[in-house]
Formats: sequence, C-alpha cells, structure tokens
Amino acid sequence: MSPDAPAPDARALLTLADVRKSYNLGLPSEAEVLHGVSLEVQRGEFIALIGPSGSGKSTLLNIIGLLEVMTAGSCRLLGQEVQGMDDAALTLLRRSALGFVFQFHHLLPAFSALENVTLPALMREGRVSAKQREHARALLASLGLAAAMGKRPAELSGGMQQRVAIARALVMSPALVLADEPTGNLDTASSDEVFVQLRRMHAELGTTFVVVTHDPRLAARCDRLVELVDGRIARDEAITHAAT
Repeated sequence: MSPDAPAPDARALLTLADVRKSYNLGLPSEAEVLHGVSLEVQRGEFIALIGPSGSGKSTLLNIIGLLEVMTAGSCRLLGQEVQGMDDAALTLLRRSALGFVFQFHHLLPAFSALENVTLPALMREGRVSAKQREHARALLASLGLAAAMGKRPAELSGGMQQRVAIARALVMSPALVLADEPTGNLDTASSDEVFVQLRRMHAELGTTFVVVTHDPRLAARCDRLVELVDGRIARDEAITHAAT
C-alpha cells in the first residue's frame, strides 16, 4: 500500500489492499490480470462493479468470494485476513459470510423452488431446520413466488428462476451478496424486475451487495460505482439519485 494512502477502516465489511492476481506463475505465459487493487466495502452498501470485457471483474469477484486465491496483497472479510487460510477455513467463511447470484441461476432441476432455496442450509449443516425452511418460504413469498414454491425450475420463467436464486443467496443471512451479471441472461423487462427485487431486498434486509453488470441503466441505479480497467480501479464514486 502506498505510504500516502489512508489507513484501512477496521470497521469495513471488506478491505482489499494491493491485491494482485497472476495466472501461469513461473511459465512463459505468466500474466498478471489484477495490478494492485485496493477497495473498501462498508456494511449496507449497494455497489456496481463495471468495466470492459477482460478488465478483471470476474477475477476480482472470485477473489472477494474466496473462490480464487490472490497472488499478493491483503483481503480482510469481516475482520479476518483470508490470505493464508486453508481450504477448510475458506469454505467455512464463504458459507457463513457470503451469498452468490450468478448470470445463470444454477438451480437444481430435480428440486422444487423451496428445496433449491434451502440447499445452502443442507450443505452447511447437513439438515434443514424448521426455522430455516420457514425463512426460505418467507423469502420466496416476499419475492412474489408464494405460489411457485413447489414448482421445479423448468416450470418457471427466467425471471422467476433468478428470483429463486436471489432467495437462495439470502437464506443464510449473509453479510455480503456477490452478484455476477445477475440479469445478463434476461430480457429487459425481466432484468428490471430482478433488479428491483435486489434493491428491495437490500433496503429491507440491509445486506451488502456488490453487483457486476455490463448494463449502464442498472449500474446507474446502484449507490456506488467502481470501474475496473485493465486490472486497475479507474473510477470509484458515489451515485447521486434524483429525489422522487
């Protein structure tokens, strides 16, 4: 970190400092795709992560999501330094602190909507408690899917499937939800519908969101915009919304 850079906020939900990521280490084809990224995410923020294809957005999101290991730098999540953690510790932190929404919903086709939403509880604890099942029902109902809980993914529209995925990401009450192009596979109307639900869940639950999007309309409806270009943060600014 530069000596002129401000000290990291110990209260921050997530702090990245000089994060670098290289692939093919030690080989002639070695390439660094993140070049010293520093970023702080506070609790309750709703952040758009944008940038051209190949800018490193997905790599950065995978590092934040504890799915990839950075080559150098520091990543602190909920006050815990993740660099040096073993796979078991990373898995435990990921399951307890993070929720994920992807471009493709990745719902299990043989499971009902409710069963898909309760899957994180089953994976984490080996069972689904009555309280967790009721929480999953409440999430689905709040997302307009009360009548679809027993339906399988093939019986749902694309927008409905993605709302099931949102409920699944939120069911374990994560501190941070990472959404990678969550509307990228939907038409405009469905994209707007899903984004409205993301914002509503953020407002109601106070969950922190980092959303990767290529859609400038959706990015403009976030509260903060972080732009990545060629593996570096080129812009980081708050978005001012007109009063309605």
